[in-house]
Amino acid sequence: EEQQHQPGGLFPQQEPLRPPKTAPLGTGMAEHLQKTGIQSGSQDKVPVPDSGPEMADPQLAVDPVATSNLSVKAPEFYPPGYNQNFNQNFTDSSFENRCDGYLTLAEYVQDFLNHLTEQPGCFDTEIEQFAETLNGWVIADEALQELVELIYQQATSVPNFSYMGARLCNYLSHHLTISPQSGNFRQLLLQRCRTEYENRDEATKGDETTRKLFHAFVLFLAELYLNLEIKGTKGQVTRAEILQEGLRELLNSLFSNPVDSNLICAVKLLKLTGSVLEDAWKEKGKNDMEEIIQRIENVVLDANCSRDVKHMLLKLVELRSSNWGRVHGTTPHTEATPENDPNYFMNEPTFYTSDGVPFTAADPDYQEKYQELLEREDLFPYYEENGADLSGHGELYFDEIDDEMDPEIEEAYEKFCLESEHNRKQ
Repeated sequence: EEQQHQPGGLFPQQEPLRPPKTAPLGTGMAEHLQKTGIQSGSQDKVPVPDSGPEMADPQLAVDPVATSNLSVKAPEFYPPGYNQNFNQNFTDSSFENRCDGYLTLAEYVQDFLNHLTEQPGCFDTEIEQFAETLNGWVIADEALQELVELIYQQATSVPNFSYMGARLCNYLSHHLTISPQSGNFRQLLLQRCRTEYENRDEATKGDETTRKLFHAFVLFLAELYLNLEIKGTKGQVTRAEILQEGLRELLNSLFSNPVDSNLICAVKLLKLTGSVLEDAWKEKGKNDMEEIIQRIENVVLDANCSRDVKHMLLKLVELRSSNWGRVHGTTPHTEATPENDPNYFMNEPTFYTSDGVPFTAADPDYQEKYQELLEREDLFPYYEENGADLSGHGELYFDEIDDEMDPEIEEAYEKFCLESEHNRKQ
């Protein structure tokens, strides 16, 4: 099995990645965009209509319609920081119908990755065609290595792309046909991750930029653990066990250097994978999660981290104590009854007796109290909230009330209005 441990480290040993032989990213892109870009506006002038002899003196001059050489693709029409080359191949048709215009593999893959970043909902509808195109293009070892590097860089450098990158890696690991001697797609991907993994202790002690890149790698590896499916010999689907052990060691490195950014990364990692990791460890009879929780409590007591980060760690411990927020309901095949479901009466309405005492269907005297409520309601006519009579024209209630104001109250009200008007004018 590819996920089994191999000598020499946590991730499987492979040949070192070789630099790609294809053209670098962006080569020929400008020429390609010139071929596919929208041409500038017309230079023709609008003719001035003949005004006739009666209008000859004086003649009203009509200016020609102003034209411009400015293309609709000009940078003036884009917000600051927008990549003008982004998604050029998605303007008129779907991505797969425009792939023939790319000059290099890097251009094609990078544009598709940008497309997924901008429109992640297109994954399910376009991933199949993307994989088919790669199978016709990635036919050499160097091209496969370049593909792995492009996806890895996108997943660890673009915010919020780690999940989509992990899904993409899982799909390609099952649908790419090329499998050179240096390793298939999944093996080369794990080999690329191993490079960062082996530098974990140095990265957690590095400067802010180094730690930021390392934390992005950690969260991408967590998404890979959740999304990368390994098919066994008997057809069963499991997770990559080698990533499970890798995440355990990454947590150790983060807690060994308990600065705020490392601890925040550890919290994100455990929120993402904590329940899955604990279930997997329990199946093996391991107590690793208990050790991690104990280490978190020690950090809260001893580490010189900020109060907010300590609060995050305590909330994580609380989340784990609630079984990671998972709620197990009653068995679907068992009919809920007041005896086997404590929430049976949760959605029942609340009523009130004549003394104002609330009661629900869970009350032992519910039937007796509810009947009393029905009899009490019969003593009152039926009115809407605004007092309109619903029982018929012959039963008046609110209409009989005298609308005239008491003379003393009316005099006081007029005095109040006059004083208010006088104060307003002042």
